Amino acid sequence: MSAGVIVNIADVAQGDSAHLLGLLTRAFADQGFEAQRTTQTRAWEYEIRCLQQVAQSLVRYNAAFATWHLLLEYEIPRRQKRPDGILLDSDIVFVIEFKLGQASAGAAERWQTEEYALDLRDFHAASCNRTIIPILCIENDTLCKPATTEHLPGVVWPVRLCGTAQLAEQIIQLYNHAHDPSQTGIDPNVWSVSPYRPVLTIVEAAERLFSNHDVREIAHNYAGNLTETTAALVEHIRDAQRKRERRICFLTGVPGAGKTLTGLNAVHDPELRAEGRPPAVFLSGNGPLVKIIRTALVRSSQRQGIPRTEAARRVSAFIQNVHAFLRHCLSDINQPPAENVVVFDEAQRAWDAKKMTSKHNVTMSEPELVLEVMERCKDWCVLVALVGGGQEIHEGEAGLAEWGRALLTRSERWVVAAPEEVLIGGSSVAGQQLFTSLENGNTLLRKDDRLHLSVSTRSWRAHRFNEWVNEILALQPMQAAQRVSSLREFPVVRTRDLVLARQWLGERSGFDPNRRCGLVASSGAIRLRAYGIEVSTAFRRGYPYDEWFLADPTDVRSSFWLEVAATEFEVQGLELDWVGVCWGNDLYINREGLWEFRRFTGTRWRNVSRDDTRQYVLNKYRVLLTRARQGLVIWVPPGRFEDPTLDPQSFDATYSYLAACGVPELTL
Repeated sequence: MSAGVIVNIADVAQGDSAHLLGLLTRAFADQGFEAQRTTQTRAWEYEIRCLQQVAQSLVRYNAAFATWHLLLEYEIPRRQKRPDGILLDSDIVFVIEFKLGQASAGAAERWQTEEYALDLRDFHAASCNRTIIPILCIENDTLCKPATTEHLPGVVWPVRLCGTAQLAEQIIQLYNHAHDPSQTGIDPNVWSVSPYRPVLTIVEAAERLFSNHDVREIAHNYAGNLTETTAALVEHIRDAQRKRERRICFLTGVPGAGKTLTGLNAVHDPELRAEGRPPAVFLSGNGPLVKIIRTALVRSSQRQGIPRTEAARRVSAFIQNVHAFLRHCLSDINQPPAENVVVFDEAQRAWDAKKMTSKHNVTMSEPELVLEVMERCKDWCVLVALVGGGQEIHEGEAGLAEWGRALLTRSERWVVAAPEEVLIGGSSVAGQQLFTSLENGNTLLRKDDRLHLSVSTRSWRAHRFNEWVNEILALQPMQAAQRVSSLREFPVVRTRDLVLARQWLGERSGFDPNRRCGLVASSGAIRLRAYGIEVSTAFRRGYPYDEWFLADPTDVRSSFWLEVAATEFEVQGLELDWVGVCWGNDLYINREGLWEFRRFTGTRWRNVSRDDTRQYVLNKYRVLLTRARQGLVIWVPPGRFEDPTLDPQSFDATYSYLAACGVPELTL
């Protein structure tokens, strides 16, 4: 990170405004900006005059404030924007944003100011556990409400709104309420160069790993135990090779906790490729995930000068479709795989024997086949099974218990390393258990709770958000409503107006390539077609969803254009920063206050009665609702009385239910 100008308050109070303007202009020139627009220069002139008056007032109030420091036009990496000013006192970080020529401030301006503060709190090392107060300053005499003393450490204060004439008064008042003399002082020079580590998306993380970075560098201030879990996996793999064992490690975690990141690192860790170890491979049955990551890695390699053909060859060895991997292994039943270490993503979604018979003409389940293939490895092997829960969306997905059954039938001995979650059926695996009895057969069980990731990195601003989603789908509106108060930093809103939803998403992302937004919808919500949202299989097969995820905002195929919605099949395992969930009437609240499940066939809706199929529908919406990293809007269509397939009452009931769950209505 870099600051345009760092000056202490005493120099601001006594200095010449033309001198400060010159410092700003020179700083920008040093960064490659040869000239500034006249409007920018005028804005700087006004802000400097205002800040000089503020500095003079601060020093008059307390001479000790002269040692505070002001950072002007401080750059936040990957944001492509800069807060106008950062004021560092002895222990508080004030984030100051000016909106000149405005008599009022809307939600977009408030959110922009708050987001600067949140980014510093979440990703800037020197700001972690500091009090951060965002202030939005406009050109009128509006004075915000008096500051309160209700404040939690590490929680960014709500945005304070004030006029330029009241800015000094506001800072003094806030300081008096928030100052903690027990805190160590802030060194502005150390603060300005402190590391800034934003959470990367799965695609960005894969690119970093493929360029020989370590997933343990991909962290933020709330990264939980990702580093410890990665180290545990490396330890298990090295130990298995040393002891000549066949070992399977079950890795669990809350949705978005970094299971895939950890798995990617396991197959690309330099430590594991040392000491004569053969390469490892990352397997996934999620076709869109494999395609998107492969495409991103190939393009990244091409930017580094590697020919596309060579890049594609390297990438294909790094990440593979599990079904293609198994087809290759079935072509020669005596040939061992090239890799002694295999990571199986979303292992609970492996196919049962019936599905395998129809797809591969074999009479064993996918877990049985994977174990048989790995047993071909000479001396030792490690299978890392990444296990989630509650997101099974295909018929024929065997579940965690099938891995337990497959292990119990093996003649060769397997060492099982697993956290308590898979042994007792914890919430992160939706209550599934690896072994349904105390008999573990020929396996040696080693409990290792380091293999559970307990903190979400996808929704770092709302660690309890996944529980909120579960409560909504479990028809627990009172509990969900009580939890909403903890989601202030993770905006969730509802609307009946799709245009308004698109506007909200556009404002939040700012068409910033590093703040991706997009619409998502259930594959069963066929009648959203009436509103221009097409989710039919034929349409989706022909649409380039790799461009939807990877293209920049100038490309009409990208998610930024908010024209095409991705379904649960395209987005599972991936994420966007800002998500618009388009709610269909394949799942709605009926008159009894219960979920109604439907499937569109021919020209009308038909009720779904099978419990397992109903669960698939719930899981679709669980996937859609948990794709956001920063916030989401839920759009529920108004329906049409003249169209029996778009019954307004079903939409109205769902919209009212979301209100009961604490979701506020969107207002701009």
